Amino acid sequence: MDLKLNGKIALVTGSSKGIGEGIAHGLAREGAIVVVHGRDKAKTEQVAHDIIAKGGRANVVLGDLTSEDDVQRLVDDAQAFGRPVDILVNNAGGSGPTEDWSTTQSQTWASGFDRNVLAAVRVTSRLLPAMRSAKWGRIVNISSLAGMMPPAKRPDYAAAKAATIAMTASLAKAVAADGITANTVSPGTIHSISLDDAFRKAAVGQGIAADAPWSEIEKKVLPLFADVPLGRVGTLEEIADAVSFLVSPRAAYITGTNLRLDGGLWSGL
Repeated sequence: MDLKLNGKIALVTGSSKGIGEGIAHGLAREGAIVVVHGRDKAKTEQVAHDIIAKGGRANVVLGDLTSEDDVQRLVDDAQAFGRPVDILVNNAGGSGPTEDWSTTQSQTWASGFDRNVLAAVRVTSRLLPAMRSAKWGRIVNISSLAGMMPPAKRPDYAAAKAATIAMTASLAKAVAADGITANTVSPGTIHSISLDDAFRKAAVGQGIAADAPWSEIEKKVLPLFADVPLGRVGTLEEIADAVSFLVSPRAAYITGTNLRLDGGLWSGL
């Protein structure tokens, strides 16, 4: 299926690693011109280099999304192709210290909200005027299944990701008449580098070698982390494919939705 993304300019925040990097590669494969964002110059440039080496098109912007000045600069830099950004994927964020209700600190909540929610607000608000003028735009905010199934630990992270879902629903209503869609993607258990490390460490405790084949580790360790009906973790490619569809012209009638990529883990309707 041709997603009709050739030549579209897509800014993916937090795309120097992990899920964001996977999304950047996926959009590039579909022909989009990807603006790779990160704070680490070397890592961010390496992702762009890898995209270009595979025949894609990419540019690099750097900056801390909790800084208003940095955000303004990186948004300006993202227009280096001479055209406004067509697609925005707000992926940057992440969790802080592992706290529970006996140790949680208010500053952890404030920092997490700034990093996960306000960062997206800063970038989105600066790109919306051009999208509205063009009468076309796509925004995808990356949340987490934790926003829908909050665990006992890291309550700050779960709350921030729940706010991301609510924020996106509001945004979708506000910009629908301007030809802009806004959706949330909520990943569950995804095979990132950090998850791979965590699973391999857990595997050692189960009597499996840390360098055992992934299929063996996944089968033994996944049930310790989550009861996923599909019996496996998701891949970065599956996240990228879902995002690529949502930001395409083919998904023009989908807005305000929260797409779960969790292998059936969420028990609700």
